[in-house]
Amino acid sequence: MARRLIFTGTDSKNGGCPALHTDADSGDIIVQGPPLTDPDDLARLKHFGPDDAAVVVPAELLVNHAPKELHRVPKIIDLDEFGQLFRTFEHTAWRLETRRGYASDREDPTYREFAETGSITLDYDDEWSQNIRRQVKAGKTIGRVRIVDEPPTEGQLFLLADSPRNTAAGETILCLPRSEADVRMLPAWDFWIFDSRMVVRLNFDEQDVLHDLEIITEPAEVLRYCQLRDVAVHEAIPCGEFAVRLP
Repeated sequence: MARRLIFTGTDSKNGGCPALHTDADSGDIIVQGPPLTDPDDLARLKHFGPDDAAVVVPAELLVNHAPKELHRVPKIIDLDEFGQLFRTFEHTAWRLETRRGYASDREDPTYREFAETGSITLDYDDEWSQNIRRQVKAGKTIGRVRIVDEPPTEGQLFLLADSPRNTAAGETILCLPRSEADVRMLPAWDFWIFDSRMVVRLNFDEQDVLHDLEIITEPAEVLRYCQLRDVAVHEAIPCGEFAVRLP
Protein backbone atom coordinates (compact mmCIF):
# COMPACT_ATOMS: atom_id res chain seq x y z
CA MET A 1 0.00 0.00 0.00
CA ALA A 2 1.35 3.40 -0.96
CA ARG A 3 2.45 5.72 1.78
CA ARG A 4 0.31 8.79 2.55
CA LEU A 5 2.97 11.40 1.92
CA ILE A 6 2.66 15.09 2.70
CA PHE A 7 4.96 17.63 1.12
CA THR A 8 7.05 19.18 3.88
CA GLY A 9 9.17 21.78 2.13
CA THR A 10 11.90 22.78 -0.26
CA ASP A 11 14.35 25.64 -0.63
CA SER A 12 14.25 25.31 -4.41
CA LYS A 13 13.24 28.52 -6.16
CA ASN A 14 11.64 26.74 -9.12
CA GLY A 15 9.75 23.87 -7.48
CA GLY A 16 12.41 21.24 -8.09
CA CYS A 17 14.38 19.04 -5.72
CA PRO A 18 15.78 18.72 -3.15
CA ALA A 19 12.70 18.42 -0.96
CA LEU A 20 11.32 16.70 2.11
CA HIS A 21 8.09 14.73 2.51
CA THR A 22 6.53 13.27 5.64
CA ASP A 23 4.71 9.95 5.99
CA ALA A 24 1.40 10.99 7.56
CA ASP A 25 1.00 7.65 9.33
CA SER A 26 4.48 6.73 10.58
CA GLY A 27 6.09 10.16 10.77
CA ASP A 28 9.01 8.95 8.63
CA ILE A 29 10.85 11.65 6.68
CA ILE A 30 11.45 11.09 2.96
CA VAL A 31 14.50 12.95 1.62
CA GLN A 32 14.36 13.76 -2.10
CA GLY A 33 17.42 14.98 -3.98
CA PRO A 34 19.95 14.26 -6.70
CA PRO A 35 21.56 10.83 -6.26
CA LEU A 36 25.13 10.34 -5.20
CA THR A 37 26.51 8.03 -7.92
CA ASP A 38 30.29 8.39 -8.02
CA PRO A 39 31.73 4.98 -6.97
CA ASP A 40 34.58 6.61 -5.06
CA ASP A 41 32.11 8.73 -3.07
CA LEU A 42 29.87 5.75 -2.36
CA ALA A 43 32.84 3.70 -1.22
CA ARG A 44 33.56 6.28 1.47
CA LEU A 45 30.08 6.01 3.01
CA LYS A 46 29.96 3.99 6.22
CA HIS A 47 27.38 1.19 6.56
CA PHE A 48 26.14 1.74 2.98
CA GLY A 49 24.25 -1.40 2.05
CA PRO A 50 23.51 -2.85 -1.41
CA ASP A 51 19.85 -1.75 -1.17
CA ASP A 52 20.62 1.76 0.08
CA ALA A 53 20.43 4.98 -1.90
CA ALA A 54 22.33 8.19 -1.16
CA VAL A 55 21.07 11.67 -2.09
CA VAL A 56 22.76 15.04 -1.87
CA VAL A 57 20.91 17.88 -0.17
CA PRO A 58 22.02 21.27 1.14
CA ALA A 59 22.19 21.72 4.89
CA GLU A 60 19.60 24.51 4.63
CA LEU A 61 16.94 22.02 3.59
CA LEU A 62 17.25 20.11 6.86
CA VAL A 63 17.67 23.24 8.98
CA ASN A 64 14.61 24.91 7.49
CA HIS A 65 12.23 21.99 6.98
CA ALA A 66 13.21 18.97 9.08
CA PRO A 67 11.39 18.38 12.39
CA LYS A 68 12.91 20.29 15.29
CA GLU A 69 11.74 17.80 17.94
CA LEU A 70 11.76 14.03 18.03
CA HIS A 71 8.53 13.94 20.01
CA ARG A 72 6.46 17.07 19.61
CA VAL A 73 4.59 18.23 22.70
CA PRO A 74 1.32 19.81 21.51
CA LYS A 75 0.02 23.09 22.88
CA ILE A 76 -3.69 22.71 23.58
CA ILE A 77 -6.24 25.53 23.80
CA ASP A 78 -9.85 25.35 25.02
CA LEU A 79 -13.02 26.07 23.08
CA ASP A 80 -13.43 29.55 24.53
CA GLU A 81 -9.96 30.60 23.41
CA PHE A 82 -10.58 29.02 20.01
CA GLY A 83 -13.85 30.90 19.60
CA GLN A 84 -12.15 34.16 20.47
CA LEU A 85 -9.80 33.74 17.49
CA PHE A 86 -12.74 34.26 15.11
CA ARG A 87 -13.37 37.65 16.68
CA THR A 88 -9.78 38.84 16.97
CA PHE A 89 -8.07 37.68 13.75
CA GLU A 90 -6.76 40.66 11.81
CA HIS A 91 -6.85 39.69 8.14
CA THR A 92 -7.66 36.10 7.18
CA ALA A 93 -9.09 32.91 8.62
CA TRP A 94 -9.07 29.75 6.51
CA ARG A 95 -9.94 26.10 7.09
CA LEU A 96 -9.24 22.74 5.48
CA GLU A 97 -12.22 20.46 6.17
CA THR A 98 -11.43 16.80 5.60
CA ARG A 99 -13.74 14.53 7.54
CA ARG A 100 -16.61 12.41 6.28
CA GLY A 101 -18.83 13.62 9.09
CA TYR A 102 -18.88 15.52 12.38
CA ALA A 103 -20.58 14.47 15.60
CA SER A 104 -21.50 18.10 16.32
CA ASP A 105 -23.44 18.26 13.05
CA ARG A 106 -25.35 15.07 13.84
CA GLU A 107 -26.41 16.58 17.17
CA ASP A 108 -27.89 19.65 15.45
CA PRO A 109 -31.73 19.57 15.10
CA THR A 110 -31.39 20.54 11.44
CA TYR A 111 -29.46 17.33 10.75
CA ARG A 112 -32.55 15.25 11.54
CA GLU A 113 -34.57 17.57 9.32
CA PHE A 114 -32.07 17.03 6.51
CA ALA A 115 -32.04 13.24 6.99
CA GLU A 116 -35.84 13.15 6.76
CA THR A 117 -36.48 15.74 4.02
CA GLY A 118 -33.19 16.33 2.20
CA SER A 119 -33.34 20.05 2.97
CA ILE A 120 -32.62 22.43 5.85
CA THR A 121 -34.37 25.45 7.29
CA LEU A 122 -31.42 27.83 7.33
CA ASP A 123 -30.88 30.36 10.10
CA TYR A 124 -29.10 33.27 8.43
CA ASP A 125 -28.88 35.21 11.69
CA ASP A 126 -27.23 32.69 13.99
CA GLU A 127 -24.27 33.72 16.14
CA TRP A 128 -21.69 32.42 13.66
CA SER A 129 -23.25 34.31 10.73
CA GLN A 130 -23.51 37.52 12.73
CA ASN A 131 -19.82 37.43 13.63
CA ILE A 132 -18.69 36.57 10.10
CA ARG A 133 -20.68 39.48 8.69
CA ARG A 134 -18.98 41.80 11.19
CA GLN A 135 -15.52 40.52 10.26
CA VAL A 136 -16.15 40.73 6.51
CA LYS A 137 -17.58 44.24 6.90
CA ALA A 138 -14.31 45.17 8.61
CA GLY A 139 -12.41 44.08 5.48
CA LYS A 140 -11.33 40.63 6.66
CA THR A 141 -11.67 37.41 4.66
CA ILE A 142 -12.75 33.96 5.80
CA GLY A 143 -12.96 30.77 3.78
CA ARG A 144 -12.42 27.06 3.61
CA VAL A 145 -11.90 24.14 1.27
CA ARG A 146 -14.11 21.15 1.95
CA ILE A 147 -12.89 17.74 0.77
CA VAL A 148 -15.83 15.66 -0.43
CA ASP A 149 -16.00 11.91 -0.98
CA GLU A 150 -17.19 10.33 -4.22
CA PRO A 151 -20.08 9.84 -3.67
CA PRO A 152 -20.52 12.29 -0.77
CA THR A 153 -21.41 10.98 2.66
CA GLU A 154 -24.63 12.04 4.37
CA GLY A 155 -22.61 14.34 6.61
CA GLN A 156 -20.98 16.01 3.62
CA LEU A 157 -24.33 16.43 1.85
CA PHE A 158 -25.66 18.06 5.01
CA LEU A 159 -22.79 20.56 4.97
CA LEU A 160 -23.39 21.30 1.29
CA ALA A 161 -27.03 22.02 2.09
CA ASP A 162 -25.95 24.28 4.95
CA SER A 163 -23.34 26.15 2.87
CA PRO A 164 -25.68 28.95 1.65
CA ARG A 165 -25.89 30.15 5.26
CA ASN A 166 -22.11 30.50 5.43
CA THR A 167 -21.69 32.08 2.01
CA ALA A 168 -24.50 34.56 2.70
CA ALA A 169 -22.53 35.75 5.72
CA GLY A 170 -19.43 36.29 3.58
CA GLU A 171 -17.48 33.04 3.73
CA THR A 172 -15.83 31.62 0.62
CA ILE A 173 -16.42 27.87 0.59
CA LEU A 174 -14.78 25.72 -2.07
CA CYS A 175 -15.04 21.96 -2.59
CA LEU A 176 -12.46 19.46 -3.77
CA PRO A 177 -13.12 15.77 -4.55
CA ARG A 178 -11.35 13.32 -2.25
CA SER A 179 -9.49 11.72 -5.16
CA GLU A 180 -7.97 15.06 -6.15
CA ALA A 181 -7.05 15.81 -2.55
CA ASP A 182 -5.22 12.48 -2.37
CA VAL A 183 -3.32 13.21 -5.60
CA ARG A 184 -2.28 16.56 -4.15
CA MET A 185 -1.14 14.80 -0.94
CA LEU A 186 -3.33 16.93 1.30
CA PRO A 187 -3.47 15.80 4.95
CA ALA A 188 -6.35 13.86 6.48
CA TRP A 189 -6.93 16.27 9.37
CA ASP A 190 -8.76 19.57 9.78
CA PHE A 191 -7.06 22.84 10.61
CA TRP A 192 -7.62 26.59 10.67
CA ILE A 193 -4.99 29.18 9.69
CA PHE A 194 -5.29 32.63 11.23
CA ASP A 195 -3.46 35.55 9.58
CA SER A 196 -0.89 33.15 8.10
CA ARG A 197 0.88 33.17 11.48
CA MET A 198 -1.07 30.72 13.62
CA VAL A 199 -2.54 27.26 12.94
CA VAL A 200 -5.12 25.46 15.02
CA ARG A 201 -5.30 21.75 14.28
CA LEU A 202 -8.65 20.12 15.10
CA ASN A 203 -8.13 16.60 16.43
CA PHE A 204 -11.12 14.23 16.30
CA ASP A 205 -11.64 10.74 17.65
CA GLU A 206 -12.99 7.79 15.67
CA GLN A 207 -16.58 8.82 16.47
CA ASP A 208 -16.02 12.24 14.83
CA VAL A 209 -16.04 13.99 18.21
CA LEU A 210 -13.66 16.94 18.57
CA HIS A 211 -11.00 15.73 20.99
CA ASP A 212 -8.72 18.75 21.35
CA LEU A 213 -7.45 21.90 19.65
CA GLU A 214 -3.71 22.08 19.04
CA ILE A 215 -2.16 25.49 18.40
CA ILE A 216 0.93 25.82 16.19
CA THR A 217 2.92 29.05 15.99
CA GLU A 218 6.41 27.86 14.97
CA PRO A 219 7.06 29.83 11.73
CA ALA A 220 8.34 26.93 9.61
CA GLU A 221 5.38 24.76 10.61
CA VAL A 222 2.90 27.55 9.89
CA LEU A 223 4.51 28.02 6.46
CA ARG A 224 3.94 24.35 5.68
CA TYR A 225 0.26 24.72 6.45
CA CYS A 226 0.05 27.83 4.30
CA GLN A 227 1.55 25.83 1.45
CA LEU A 228 -1.11 23.17 1.99
CA ARG A 229 -3.74 25.92 1.78
CA ASP A 230 -2.38 27.00 -1.60
CA VAL A 231 -2.50 23.41 -2.86
CA ALA A 232 -6.06 22.91 -1.60
CA VAL A 233 -7.42 26.10 -3.14
CA HIS A 234 -5.92 25.33 -6.54
CA GLU A 235 -8.71 23.96 -8.78
CA ALA A 236 -11.23 23.70 -5.93
CA ILE A 237 -14.62 25.04 -7.03
CA PRO A 238 -17.38 27.01 -5.25
CA CYS A 239 -19.63 24.76 -3.17
CA GLY A 240 -22.79 25.87 -5.00
CA GLU A 241 -21.31 24.90 -8.36
CA PHE A 242 -20.02 21.65 -6.88
CA ALA A 243 -23.46 20.75 -5.51
CA VAL A 244 -25.08 21.34 -8.91
CA ARG A 245 -22.67 18.86 -10.52
CA LEU A 246 -23.63 16.03 -8.15
CA PRO A 247 -25.85 13.29 -9.60
